[in-house]
Amino acid sequence: MGPAAWNDILGPQPVARPLENDGTADFVVVGGGFAGLAAARRLTQLQPRARIAVLEAGRIAQGAAGRNSGFMIDLPHELTSEDYAGAGDETEMIALNRQAITFARSAVEDYGIDANYFDPAGKVNGAASATAEAHNRSYAHHLASLGEASQMLDRQQMFEMTGSRHYHSGLYTPGMVMLQPAGYIRGMAAGLVREGVDLFENTPVTGFTRQGKDWLVKTPSGTITTPRIILTVNGHLESFGFARGRLMQLFFYAVMTPELDDEALARIGGVSRWGITPSDPMGTTVRRIDTGQGGNRIITRTCATLRTSAIPKRSDMDRAARVMQHKFDQRFPALAGLPMQYKWAGHLCLSINGVAVMRELDDGVFSGCVQNGLGTARGTLTGIGAAELACGVTSAITSHFAVEAEPKRLPPWPLSQIGANAVLRWREWRAKDE
Repeated sequence: MGPAAWNDILGPQPVARPLENDGTADFVVVGGGFAGLAAARRLTQLQPRARIAVLEAGRIAQGAAGRNSGFMIDLPHELTSEDYAGAGDETEMIALNRQAITFARSAVEDYGIDANYFDPAGKVNGAASATAEAHNRSYAHHLASLGEASQMLDRQQMFEMTGSRHYHSGLYTPGMVMLQPAGYIRGMAAGLVREGVDLFENTPVTGFTRQGKDWLVKTPSGTITTPRIILTVNGHLESFGFARGRLMQLFFYAVMTPELDDEALARIGGVSRWGITPSDPMGTTVRRIDTGQGGNRIITRTCATLRTSAIPKRSDMDRAARVMQHKFDQRFPALAGLPMQYKWAGHLCLSINGVAVMRELDDGVFSGCVQNGLGTARGTLTGIGAAELACGVTSAITSHFAVEAEPKRLPPWPLSQIGANAVLRWREWRAKDE
């Protein structure tokens, strides 16, 4: 629902090429987001002579890849925890997240993607209350126990960065990359096409069936026969009959300002690029970008709803837009009331026990799905891992995800939807100013 703003602000894309006939391929990747394009790139590395087809239901970067906040996070970021820390020793996951970042960085270099779209600037957990600051200190203590660096920022430092008096303090961590997510994904897709990967857009996969030893992948206007399918469709794994009743289909919402003129920029002050995640995971994420990433704009993201149908409601979008206008006005009173140019919903998928589905689902069918709200890094990892499984390669990525349990079954509908949304509203209220 709503436009994929990150994609819109970059201007028109090349004309889409849909699948319009029948063909064959050595690998078919279903889904052209972070996981799907990472899978395709890994396949080109492992089997450079293979015929690879990527089938994307819409346009590249119009789905979740153009609707997220653009944070490629290396450190623990458990959305169901109080302070992102999660539980236990997470050094293995940190190492894997950094492997995903390294993989993405190499794609930027190899494909000549604009460096503005991959900015290794780190991020800040913002705190607007004593409780939030306590969360940050708890998280910093957890990071120190893992040997990870962080830096506390005081009120003045937060003001100098953001131009906002809203934040009492912040916790800076240096290892995260701030993406222009649509720019990065468009660059990945263009690079893969130059390497000979067949990319078909506006080509939804409606199913696949056995045809002898192969699979027949069906779309409205053509088919592809292949021995190996890689599903990188996140929560739409359920649409293909897998993990039904086990996946939480969530929507987060965001708004983006028009391009700010010199007068508006002078009124808010601060630096031209920064990113803040809330110290409470149910708080508000805010980013400021500049002309190198699509214009001088501010992005605000908050509110979440669970919809088992995987379809958001207009009332959800309208309520979230009102909340985010208030959040923006609260942080930037000098621009209070500024109408937002873009409002949109983005689809996430979580499992109750925080596991991905990165495994072989059937003979020759592999999954790189269920990113648990961490689609840029975790999606990259599960895409790489699914490609490696499809090629019979064992790695640290495949070994990590292979031992994860199945997603736990959800309570029956409508209890799951009513209960989850009640919890989300309560946690959103509790986060208040964060």
